Amino acid sequence: MAPLAVSIGDPAGIGPEIIAASWARRTEKDLAPFFVVGGAGLLEAAAGSRKLDCPVVRIDEPDEASEAFARGIPVMGVDDCEYMPGLPDEQGAALALSSLAEATRMALLGKAGGIVTAPVAKSQLAKVGFEFPGQTEFLAFACGLPVDDGVMMLAGPSLKAVPLTVHCALADVPGSLTTSMIYAKARIVADALRRDFGIPAPRIAICGLNPHAGEGGKFGTEEREIIEPAIAQLRDEGFAVTGPHPADAIFTPRARATYDVALAMYHDQALVPLKALDFDEGVNVTLGLPIVRTSPDHGTAFDIAGRNIADPGAMIAALKMAGEIAARRAAHG
Repeated sequence: MAPLAVSIGDPAGIGPEIIAASWARRTEKDLAPFFVVGGAGLLEAAAGSRKLDCPVVRIDEPDEASEAFARGIPVMGVDDCEYMPGLPDEQGAALALSSLAEATRMALLGKAGGIVTAPVAKSQLAKVGFEFPGQTEFLAFACGLPVDDGVMMLAGPSLKAVPLTVHCALADVPGSLTTSMIYAKARIVADALRRDFGIPAPRIAICGLNPHAGEGGKFGTEEREIIEPAIAQLRDEGFAVTGPHPADAIFTPRARATYDVALAMYHDQALVPLKALDFDEGVNVTLGLPIVRTSPDHGTAFDIAGRNIADPGAMIAALKMAGEIAARRAAHG
């Protein structure tokens, strides 16, 4: 299997230090070999600030990464900038974007088994010409797909959840939901759980939009008019789908035992329970792409960058999951 490509993320955030801390625990966590695109000096500085024995090994091609991985963090490319934790600027945003683009290119060429993206600040990326709502949409576009075809799934030890609408205002959610969209994304999720997670017959629970899942139309009609027809269509095709469920009850321990993934109607409906349950191990994995992509399910954390307190758990989980998915895809062709 080809090594994983890791994008550096915003260098003023916690990305460099949690990448270095993850490499330091590579044997303990049985991580697949990876290389970082750009930021060699950043990684050295971040490792030094955490007093990690974490040398940087410069490589010219991804196929050098597996051998170098035992000796240090393999880094490909010369792009770099000054390490200024907590002080984002346009130079750092430009590095984050170039690292993301090159990591994606390596995966599309088959030189990387997948990509793991460190956190970025969308507001900073916008200053250097990034026109996408997030990295998920960028990756779909880079793969030649409509930007909405990349499906975000948040995965942790306790829960897998998919927000069907993501980077939009809450007021825009009802108008963004359609029966065809719910149906199409549910199918992408089911296919990905079979291919990438080895779940042969995925059980899907679909949330309602309104309190009490609409209470029979009393609190809203989206369940009856939009969500239920999608569920019926999926069931007719043999998918194991239930709902629409009231969102205040579907994430209890007893309820979680009845499904493999929950489809939520909007961002916070999925991310609040995932972060409450699995914050330090939550992974953002993009479904529906021809390449493997994961990311820690947290942001840049500028406020704690460089203070030696950032937990690398979610980055380790993202690296672990990307390696497992890439290995499963390689084994099945």
